[in-house]
Amino acid sequence: MLQGNMLNSSIPNSLSMLKSLIVLDLSNNMLTGNVPKSLSVLLPYSFNFSNNHLSGPIPPSLIKGRRLDSLLGNPGLCVPVSVSSYQNFPICSQTYYHKKRLYLILVIGIPLVIIILGALLFVILKHSKERFTEHDETMSSSLISYDVKSFHKTCFDQQEIIEGIIDDNIVGRGGSGAVYRIELRSGEVVAVKKLWNKREYSASENRLLLDKELGAEAETLGLIRHRNIVKLYCILSSPISSMIVYEYMPNGSLWDALHTQSGRIDLNWPTRYRIALGVAQGLAYLHHGLSQPIVHRDIKSANILLDDECEPKVADFGLAKVLQYGGRKDSTTTIVAGTFGYLDPEYAYSSKATTKSDVYSFGVVLMELVTGRKPVEEDFGEGNNIIDWVGTKLNNDEGIIEALGVRLPASFRDDIVQVLRIAARCTLKNPALRPTMKLVVKMLNKLEPCTA
Repeated sequence: MLQGNMLNSSIPNSLSMLKSLIVLDLSNNMLTGNVPKSLSVLLPYSFNFSNNHLSGPIPPSLIKGRRLDSLLGNPGLCVPVSVSSYQNFPICSQTYYHKKRLYLILVIGIPLVIIILGALLFVILKHSKERFTEHDETMSSSLISYDVKSFHKTCFDQQEIIEGIIDDNIVGRGGSGAVYRIELRSGEVVAVKKLWNKREYSASENRLLLDKELGAEAETLGLIRHRNIVKLYCILSSPISSMIVYEYMPNGSLWDALHTQSGRIDLNWPTRYRIALGVAQGLAYLHHGLSQPIVHRDIKSANILLDDECEPKVADFGLAKVLQYGGRKDSTTTIVAGTFGYLDPEYAYSSKATTKSDVYSFGVVLMELVTGRKPVEEDFGEGNNIIDWVGTKLNNDEGIIEALGVRLPASFRDDIVQVLRIAARCTLKNPALRPTMKLVVKMLNKLEPCTA
């Protein structure tokens, strides 16, 4: 019993945690504030808050529980109009609710307005800085001589490229830089990847890392001549910035076609099959068609570009490295590489990328291409990805129909299921059991759809 002790605090919500409470008497004190709604859990027990200085509306749960007698003697308490039959308490005036609403607006609204204004100011300042930086770089770039390393015959000069590096021409951004679509005076269109400004890297080791990345991409792509590998025209390099000039692919990436631009490209089954086979042929060339195999290390749908006829080309070799046979064939120690959802499981503990790492990533892309689903989705369940999801669908007809979705015709169903089974083989946890890309091409060739 705590009645008549001159207690003058508010009623704490923690009282609702007293599950074994039998009687709680806080009457004849000087308690202030509102009556907590959480007290409704004490309804089976006895409590008394009469003769205090409590104020505000009585919670509906206490009104329905017939506990109003325990709140008598608090002149500031009131009841809603809907229960005005309780004569011992006044009806809550609209003034109270207006004050409460005004209080909430002040408490929540003012900080929110400050945050919004701060965010707008930040965006404005950032945009102004970017525009100033862009203008400054454009002006300074025109005075800088770039070293040019060409891999194909070109019909443009460096000034055309420099003049095209403006925000309006940006078509994408990545971890290493922005990509621009630049139309040349000749009418030809090229893609230019401008690596992040070297002046933004204050530490010498970061500048070195940037140069190494450029060197890796140049060294790799300079060796390659294949219809399913993106063509590298040249590299412009200076102490301030570096730019890589590629052929432009008008239909964007496979990721865009599958997940963000529905309807722009007709991804019927023959088109999807042609994309799958083209990517497989490009990877087979990298792994088996050169004197030293090349591991891409970041195969994903975002790095597969589509030309105007949806012919696929593997792009973005910033992470690739020519394998060196240091006594152990087909392996190399690498920096952290790859993308979540596409990365092979053995890389997590070995930190080594191999041609079988590319095979695994290709298998994920193949599943993505067939099902239209992303590598990781909430629908797959906690800890599951598209590989686990497809694995559960291949054992029965209903699961197969669900995996294929409604966009692919039933007439190609058997071939599509076979492609999914190839993808499942590519994503086996044991890399030794995965097929080579050369074998994948052979298996896919047998499933060419008849379009006649």
